[in-house]
Amino acid sequence: EEQKHGDNQTQEKKKKKKKKNKKKKTADGKEVEEDDDDEADEESKQETSNQKLSYSRFQDNSRFRLLGSWAEGPTKQTNPPTIPIDKQFPKKDYPVGEISEYFNENRKRISAEELRERDKLLEHQIQCLRKAAECHRQVRKYAQSYIQPGMKLIDICDRLEEMNRRLVEANGLDAGIAFPTGCSINHVAAHYTPNTGDNTVLNYDDVCKIDFGTQVDGRIVDCAFTVAFNPKYDKLLEAVKDSTNTGLKAAGIDVRLCDIGEAIQEVMESYEIELNGKTHQVKCVRNLNGHSIGPYQIHAGKTVPIVKGGPATRMEEGELYAIETFGSTGKGYVFEDGECSHYMKDFYVGSKPLRHPKAKGLLKFIDQNYGTLAFCRKWLDQAGETHHIMALKQLVDSGIVNTYPPLCDVTGSYVAQYEHTFLLKPSSKEILSRGDDY
Repeated sequence: EEQKHGDNQTQEKKKKKKKKNKKKKTADGKEVEEDDDDEADEESKQETSNQKLSYSRFQDNSRFRLLGSWAEGPTKQTNPPTIPIDKQFPKKDYPVGEISEYFNENRKRISAEELRERDKLLEHQIQCLRKAAECHRQVRKYAQSYIQPGMKLIDICDRLEEMNRRLVEANGLDAGIAFPTGCSINHVAAHYTPNTGDNTVLNYDDVCKIDFGTQVDGRIVDCAFTVAFNPKYDKLLEAVKDSTNTGLKAAGIDVRLCDIGEAIQEVMESYEIELNGKTHQVKCVRNLNGHSIGPYQIHAGKTVPIVKGGPATRMEEGELYAIETFGSTGKGYVFEDGECSHYMKDFYVGSKPLRHPKAKGLLKFIDQNYGTLAFCRKWLDQAGETHHIMALKQLVDSGIVNTYPPLCDVTGSYVAQYEHTFLLKPSSKEILSRGDDY
């Protein structure tokens, strides 16, 4: 009882002290309440100082299969991350991606000076993309520090997305997450993120595709990698990583999209994997493709096939692309299956009449927060739009919003994915999202 009484007295003294410190005198001698912002800042600083922070860039990723470790080197970020990208690079001199020269002989006829001048026309776009890419690298490095068997997929996604928002300093449509974090497991190839209440757990024998994006001023970096812990999947992951790198190498100005697809398929299907005593040829998932990317438009019209026989359309100077390849031990063909979590407003939809007030309200919320970027039901719940199902259904039925259900190969199969975003600058090809990990 005495100890309890003493604790209460201590708490009372702290409260009085806090109240006393909140008051300050003005020049005329009057006492006024002090703004709580300074106190909140002090608490934030104290919280940060209490964390065990380091400025080491090194991170050991050896528990993951075929995922490189992050090398030691200069860094402006703490570990774990606490500093937004713009605070690390106040002069906006963001890291440059992997630069690759073009093989096209026609490009060599243009002077280097002229190419540099053309590059300047893309300066704002390049700056936004490099910032988004650096954010993506730091976020996925953070995710790789905590992802492990036994975790709920929804917890993996929530922590990743929270860090993505923090580092890019999310601000409505100006900057933030480009689309919901994909964490598709095993035979599910893409477009799966947990809805509220989904407690699916990541297991040691799973093959999980982590696919997320960051946008700055609508410029999107779309990048994905595969998480696997069991070495029996090494050949599958090796096939897909090799195929993605083959596609990146083949891409360039004036290159035909069909030629890239043929090169990818040749590499992918040269691999075999043995699982449970049975040998499988690794197949390209033929109805999944890479794609061009536009401002606030994740799929901007051109598709990059991963099998031969695609369109003879050529890549052009100034275009932004994501090369992504999917390798499967199943049929190599996906279909829609399972509960939908991904939605996106139709990029070209005009004004359409809506009778339901809740549908109108939800559309206004979508326009303000996501525009034509993809979103998920979990985000609506987290934002307080908890009773959204019927309103969302009306938006879908009206053709204003499109659904993107999970894409699956046959049950029992395994699908892996690797993806990078690159820009076809006049002077060179820049693989923006390249990192030490892949």
